Amino acid sequence: MANRAGSSRRVPENEAAISYVQCDGLAVMKIVKHCHEESCSNMEVAQGALLGLVVENRLEITNCFPFPKHDDTMDEEEYQLDMMRRLRRVNVDHFHVGWYQSADVGNFLSQSLLESQYHYQTSIEESVVVIYDTKKSNRGFLTLKAYRLTPQAIAMYKEGDYTPEALRNLKIGYESLFIEVPIVIRNSPLTNIMMSELSEMIPEEDGSKFLDLGTASVLEGQLRSLMERVDELNQEAIKFNRYQQLVVRQQQDKHRWLLKRAQENAARAAKDEPALPDEDVNKLFKPLPVPPRLNPMIVAGQINTYSQHISQFCSQGLAKVYLTQALQNAKESKQNTT
Repeated sequence: MANRAGSSRRVPENEAAISYVQCDGLAVMKIVKHCHEESCSNMEVAQGALLGLVVENRLEITNCFPFPKHDDTMDEEEYQLDMMRRLRRVNVDHFHVGWYQSADVGNFLSQSLLESQYHYQTSIEESVVVIYDTKKSNRGFLTLKAYRLTPQAIAMYKEGDYTPEALRNLKIGYESLFIEVPIVIRNSPLTNIMMSELSEMIPEEDGSKFLDLGTASVLEGQLRSLMERVDELNQEAIKFNRYQQLVVRQQQDKHRWLLKRAQENAARAAKDEPALPDEDVNKLFKPLPVPPRLNPMIVAGQINTYSQHISQFCSQGLAKVYLTQALQNAKESKQNTT
């Protein structure tokens, strides 16, 4: 993914930033179709390119196409160039303005996504990544969000320093990696008329599916994913604690060595002997490499996302239970009176 932005146009740095994203209904339907096909067939993450143009402070997404599946015989960059050439021949917007990716229950944060968006945003200043949540959309909640890297995240990747001191100086955490850009879906007037006619033809829902109490499978999957992320974060914490113990042990060894050298020089001075030559302590005790903190920060963000979704899902489930209990009580009291 990191090299997929190389074939795109370079935007001047003084160009105004976008304030919202306008996505055509055709592009949304293509994204939805591709993401659901990938999730149903092989459960892989669906990715693709977004095409469009920038109008004042608005980024318009008018078309898209999927990235090819991993194949050693196909050059991804050549494939994208060929697709954009073909779209230009039929007078379709062919400027590369970002990319899209599918997500699972809103959890899209990963190191590969951060790296890919960094390469996109440094080569195409106004580029965005559109995240489509297949699981939530299957339950009737269309989830389509656009994100951009914050200036702190770009500075972090540009420096390439992921030590605790560097992250603290940049004042960056998992909550400040991305900034969400409002997204608006636009349809042509003819499409709106057709959708109005179709909505009148569709029968009204009974309302029974909104009180579906079968939440065990969804909650089980989210809790299982949360447990895996907590275990991974625990392993990262163990690595960092081990590093801190090694640093303390090295500092103690360094202090003992300096004390011993001072005692030897004092003894030699008492015997009118020359002092031992000074040696660089850092050469004898080389600084230990600091474990990078980027991956623990991403895992903490994933845990936060899963926790928020579980809390929201459980709140909705409890509301359904209390509502159905009230309906059941009302039904029983009505039967008793009759």
